[in-house]
Amino acid sequence: MVDHETWSERQSATTVAVDGHDLEVAYHEDGPGDSDEPPVVFVHGIPTWSFLWRGVVPTIAEDRRTIAPDMVGYGNSAMHDGFDRSIRAQEAMLEALLDDLDVDRVALVAHDIGGGVALRFAAHNPEMVERLVLSNAVCYDSWPVEFVSNLGLPKTAALERDDLEERLDAAFVEGAYGEADPAFVAGMKAPWLTDEGHVSLVRDAVATNTNHTTEIDYGAISAETLLLWGEDDVMQPYEYAERLADELSSAELAPLSEAYHWVPEDRSDAYADRLREFLAGTET
Repeated sequence: MVDHETWSERQSATTVAVDGHDLEVAYHEDGPGDSDEPPVVFVHGIPTWSFLWRGVVPTIAEDRRTIAPDMVGYGNSAMHDGFDRSIRAQEAMLEALLDDLDVDRVALVAHDIGGGVALRFAAHNPEMVERLVLSNAVCYDSWPVEFVSNLGLPKTAALERDDLEERLDAAFVEGAYGEADPAFVAGMKAPWLTDEGHVSLVRDAVATNTNHTTEIDYGAISAETLLLWGEDDVMQPYEYAERLADELSSAELAPLSEAYHWVPEDRSDAYADRLREFLAGTET
């Protein structure tokens, strides 16, 4: 799998308007440009960025165009102060990015708070979402978790770089099943270990708002949905996947064993294979 430097080098960037702010959005794009199928859009969570999908995108890009943006305030997208980073604002970013890329129909694949973004987008734009895949996604009142809440405390902004890195190490190692790949951990931490990144991470954490998922009309989501969930996760437990399955009009549970919160990394091969089957409509 590629390292984070290579992933960054392969990203493109564009500027979109969100709440009246012109913000740069970095995105990784791959796959055939002439496919008749809608592109597959991957949305990450906190404290990750599009590099989360490094083990999944290459498989899907064999057949389909893929687009994996860094949410604003994350990764290689805009990190300066002065704009909202909530999932409401990220939904607006996603709408603007797809419009900029002239995309009018998608398959959405999302993890963690990216799942909240995807749920909002699918509820508000049902005509645009052909298929929806949610993995250990925030929903209802399942979030924010303690780790993210603590990141948003004022004292976190004053942490020494080594202390912040230690916290991030713990999150990525403890959230993994078994031994975390050092290249994954290093890549996930990299955007936050600058002065601007450090402050941006605190702003991102402060912007977490449970109201933005409790207000969703889940019944308005019409896309065929796969709940591809790491079943051993304690941050976004499997019980929430079961609740979504009960409430969404067309949802299938697909638990992945031996997977904690970072399920696209924990079980990247199994994840990519199951996702590919679902997107092709050939799942068993």
